[in-house]
Amino acid sequence: MAVQESGTSRVREYETIYVLRPDVTKENAERIGTRVDEAVAREGGKLTLVETWGRRQLAYPVTKFKRGVYVYLKYIGAGAAVNELERNLRMLDDVLKYQTVKVRDEVDVAAVAINPEDVKFEAIEPPPEDEEEESIERALGLEESPDRPHHHHREGGDTFGGDIADIDDDAVPDLGNVTGDEE
Repeated sequence: MAVQESGTSRVREYETIYVLRPDVTKENAERIGTRVDEAVAREGGKLTLVETWGRRQLAYPVTKFKRGVYVYLKYIGAGAAVNELERNLRMLDDVLKYQTVKVRDEVDVAAVAINPEDVKFEAIEPPPEDEEEESIERALGLEESPDRPHHHHREGGDTFGGDIADIDDDAVPDLGNVTGDEE
């Protein structure tokens, strides 16, 4: 642990975002929030802001889930607080992913004002029953989706309603020698 001249440990500001399974129960989410708070406090850190961003689409499937519940944390502490927090998140089955970023070095702890309302973990509601995962077939366009326009194949034409033979040669611009070779 780095030590300043005054003999106190170096305090920095960090942000961590962790993603929970979309089907996480309200009780498990509360248990994870309590564990996160205790892990940071155990290493001398303090939570300064907690935001539950809710259920959102993931950029890519993670362990077969396409959605996740995002939780944002901002806290101050030493590097040991980050290590302890990430160690705890790694052990929890309901946590899909997490990432921590250092925001600032050399934070003056006395200048940090913490509003108790800002560090409360919000209750996570269960997913709606009608929330349906999109199938691979529908995502690839192999299956018709109710919210996508339907293109019907017409007799004697392609999907767009015309034959390739119907294209007027005069409508296609002459690109000339496109290979770059001199003739």
